[in-house]
Amino acid sequence: MATASTKKTAQRQGFKTGEYIVYPSHGVGQITDIEEQTVAGYSLELLVIFFEQDKMTLRVPVAKIASVGMRKLGDPAEVKKALETVRGRPRVKRTMWSRRAQEYEAKINSGDLISISEVVRDLFRSGNQPEQSYSERQLYEAALDRMAREIAAVNKCTETEAVKEIEQNLAKSPSRLKAAAEAAAEAAGEDGEEAAA
Repeated sequence: MATASTKKTAQRQGFKTGEYIVYPSHGVGQITDIEEQTVAGYSLELLVIFFEQDKMTLRVPVAKIASVGMRKLGDPAEVKKALETVRGRPRVKRTMWSRRAQEYEAKINSGDLISISEVVRDLFRSGNQPEQSYSERQLYEAALDRMAREIAAVNKCTETEAVKEIEQNLAKSPSRLKAAAEAAAEAAGEDGEEAAA
């Protein structure tokens, strides 16, 4: 008969070892251990979180879990809602880029899957749209990466498969379908003009 201490999964505030979580400023990580350390005479319980993508380990005091905004992975319903969000019409404010960039950065670092999907939707550029600036591209890629990591963890698939799913949903946006149809009609019209000449 095994004792209670062997192969026991440690759990604190609803988070347990081996579980994947979302840390707002770093994205998806896995709780690998719960440690106890003494700092300045005080005993602290720390969640040890490993972020595979960044090859980084973070130690978060259990008492600070709520204040840092750490949360459990979204559920399949939240993933579905995020994918519906990227299919929506892009909402780009008419403010200066620096202000919009700050807002996008705040949404990405909020750790909220729906907010991140809004950034992906708003910054996505299809082949027939104007090129993005370097900073727009950086923010888009950061948001896409965060979104793909969480979808991959929830759906238990690779990040590449998650990115494909996101891009397929981006292509289904009504405004993008309309733009693609207009581009195709314009190309067909040019071919007709050349033939007539």
